[in-house]
Amino acid sequence: MKTLFVGCLLVAVVLAGQPYIWPAPQTSSYGSSTLLLSPTFVFYTKSTSTILSRAIARYQDLIFCHEPWEASYSVARDTIPLPQLTISLNTDVENLQLYMDEAYSLTVPNNGNVAVLKANTVWGALRGLETFSQLISYDFANHVYLLKLAPWYITDAPQFPHRGILIDTSRHFQPVSVLKQVIDSLAWAKFNVMHWHVVDSQSFPFESYTEPNLWDGSWSIYERYTQQDIRNIVQYGRDNGIRVMIEFDLPGHAGSWCAGYPEICPRPDCLEPLDPSTEDTFTLLTDLFTEITGGVQGAGLFPEDLFHLGGDEVDYTCWETTDHIVEWMNAQGYDTEDTYMYFVSRSHDIVESLGRSPVNWQEVFNHFGNALDNNTIIHVWLDHAKLAEVVAAGYRGILSNNDVWYLDHLSTTWQQFYLNDLYEGISDPAQQKLVIGGEVCMWGETVDASDIFNTIWPRAAAAAERLWSPTSVTDTTDALGRLQWFRCFMNSRGIAAAPVSNSVARSAPSGPSGCYTS
Repeated sequence: MKTLFVGCLLVAVVLAGQPYIWPAPQTSSYGSSTLLLSPTFVFYTKSTSTILSRAIARYQDLIFCHEPWEASYSVARDTIPLPQLTISLNTDVENLQLYMDEAYSLTVPNNGNVAVLKANTVWGALRGLETFSQLISYDFANHVYLLKLAPWYITDAPQFPHRGILIDTSRHFQPVSVLKQVIDSLAWAKFNVMHWHVVDSQSFPFESYTEPNLWDGSWSIYERYTQQDIRNIVQYGRDNGIRVMIEFDLPGHAGSWCAGYPEICPRPDCLEPLDPSTEDTFTLLTDLFTEITGGVQGAGLFPEDLFHLGGDEVDYTCWETTDHIVEWMNAQGYDTEDTYMYFVSRSHDIVESLGRSPVNWQEVFNHFGNALDNNTIIHVWLDHAKLAEVVAAGYRGILSNNDVWYLDHLSTTWQQFYLNDLYEGISDPAQQKLVIGGEVCMWGETVDASDIFNTIWPRAAAAAERLWSPTSVTDTTDALGRLQWFRCFMNSRGIAAAPVSNSVARSAPSGPSGCYTS
């Protein structure tokens, strides 16, 4: 496939003389030559991947967004030309799951030959295309596209296989268009997971065919996701190499379920945790989870292997004060702790029978430890030190410690996001392998479509580099200039990233300035 670039959206910029790439690649070297992208520049590949062909079309629009430059080509005729980027894949298999291969190499010679992007899979090619796009700048004086500091030799792969952002659409609804922009921005920072905390106590905006009354719990009839919306979001994520991991936070954080199905809740004046004493609860969960997973691994609305079941902040009060639940617990010989474990176990059984691996917030491990199935992944948020305990017990772990990786904590600086060491307190290489990655969390209490992007960015980019780049990349002084550039880069692509220097996240610029000089 050979594709000429067409279309125009936004420009990708590299500051003069500065090899700014975000996140930093595993290894890279560069020279001092400036290349001119030929007016007939093409992306070329023999791959038949439709994901790759759509990615090439996207990057054509992102990179080449100024007017055609045939007439001005002669201005730079003495510059070394770059005629083509050849993209080579070892396989067209497109298995978007945890541990997918995202490695790539990029070679840009300075002798007039073609640039070459090599990857085992399309996912590596997507990451390499992003890096290539960050090397291109537009010369406004001569109206030409340049690639500076050639020759480039980059070999790259992520440090962690799970690199995500949690998006909460329960506390405030986020339109489909916003979620797609979130996915765009995640790909540009080389994240690979959108953890979709789709429902919570406040609202249930998700359409189910098997349990159609569930979205009676939405904020309004206008703030809902149809199943076609959901398919579109998941497919959009796939096109960008972004896994969409669904979360239903159970048995607490589920009051909104009661609007449509009050029979699964303790009583009208005490809605959560969900009622463990009735099979109606587990029948509904089985029907809903079967519907969204397709009943087998890799199928359904959410083909993602990981299924987040929440499990945090379970307050036993409604169980302890509801007569029929107390009677049931007594008949089973259960106390409230046993009942909590019963609910977790039943939920795990359901999702595992559907070919999924359960993920839980750390309270589930705090309460039950080694009693959990070894396939359980523990999502640590209360205290970083718990991650070392999780992997020492043989469980896989995801880190989202709230002290430095919660985006709604507006006073947390980008430097704190950047220096969050996932391996802190974990020196055993075997245990380090159980740390599958991390997520920054965009909880939605004070975030809607008006401020989501300047709350996420640029601080999330600091976490993106921590999750992608070598563990040795920790110099905040070196990172500052690149992060300031990346923030402007995001702005140029239409993402409202806030100034890096803000003392409080998402606040406006303090006065007049250029983005690259502020």
